[in-house]
Amino acid sequence: MQFDILISGAGPAGLCLARALSESGLNIGLVEQQSLSALEQAPFDGREIALTQRSATLMREMGLWQRIEAMEPAAFSPLRDARVFNGESPFSMQISHRLTRRDELGWLVSNYLIRRAALAEVQAAASAHGRITLLTGQAATQVRCGAEGAQLTLADGATHTARLLVAADSRFSATRRAVGIAARQNDFGRSMLVCQITHEVPHEHTAWEWFDYGQTLALLPMNDDPATGMPRASAVLTLPHQGIEAMMALDEAAFGQDMTRRFHGRLGEVRLNSTRHVYPLVGVMPRRLVAPRFACVGDAAVGMHPVTAHGFNFGLLSVQTLAQELRAAHAAGRDIAAADVLARYERRHMLATRPLYEITGLIARLYTTDSAPARLLRDAALHAAQRLTPFKRLVAATLAGHAA
Repeated sequence: MQFDILISGAGPAGLCLARALSESGLNIGLVEQQSLSALEQAPFDGREIALTQRSATLMREMGLWQRIEAMEPAAFSPLRDARVFNGESPFSMQISHRLTRRDELGWLVSNYLIRRAALAEVQAAASAHGRITLLTGQAATQVRCGAEGAQLTLADGATHTARLLVAADSRFSATRRAVGIAARQNDFGRSMLVCQITHEVPHEHTAWEWFDYGQTLALLPMNDDPATGMPRASAVLTLPHQGIEAMMALDEAAFGQDMTRRFHGRLGEVRLNSTRHVYPLVGVMPRRLVAPRFACVGDAAVGMHPVTAHGFNFGLLSVQTLAQELRAAHAAGRDIAAADVLARYERRHMLATRPLYEITGLIARLYTTDSAPARLLRDAALHAAQRLTPFKRLVAATLAGHAA
């Protein structure tokens, strides 16, 4: 089949790009190796996504927000404030929503609900306009991009062509590699265990980032557990992988006791409230975001360290930026994959993401180094930052996704 755009990967970024372009008049093919039924029943994967205000607006514009609320009325939890801890000290740098113009810094929602809602929006758009074709259950076996166009060959032998191929198939994108774009990986040598917990002490809808000695803990505040009424949160524990394996082997009671201890009792008793999931801690920055007849979006464009919670937000930003460039080119009767069109997208998205990617890596390295000099520097930096209101205002603006 022949398309204007082929998107490789029907994760949140690929689905959102198809939805963002669904009324542009362009014919879109969406290739995904998972089956359609697997996409429709995307399972809970442990990940709670922290949405900036900008991302929340984009999700409303695309209809995802409304679909998620229809699925689960209490799905969105406000993220009002944030605290950053270092070591065993109870002192924290506090980032208040009052430093912004909103009642909250952002929102939290489960990743699997975003996936389901995005697919439902794409299916509705395909029914309404007939310009989106879902090619599911087939992996791409051959990728070619050149001056004349892009071509994907699937496992069943079918070949599809397009004017533009877009990679949206994860930070370890096989499509990006097949096109010949190298990526710089920042492997932190750690793994993350993510799950939902309930706890005794209310979180007041405040997120925690705790750079403790020998471990990193994050607490993402959720709405109270509907079954018990207990305070509920998403917990993210980062350790060397062997430590994570040991945590995965614990039964529910022992896991809760261990997490209670790891949080130094500050949450009261902690109990496991979901399945547990493990992910490697690896940041990825491609050398380029575009090539002839090719572009990257989502994690394929930048794979962030989760400490700033910007991964999905940068993914939505890439979708918005590329969609703007493609719609403008198409409306003007231009080639949507013209070199200057793609170069403008690359320039805009790199400028918006690369500085924070580099800064995040430096912060993560400093606050996970436990030597005596590093501990002193970590503590001094956190105390200094707490006294600098302009700095905290900038951090709040970054978390909220708008200018300070």
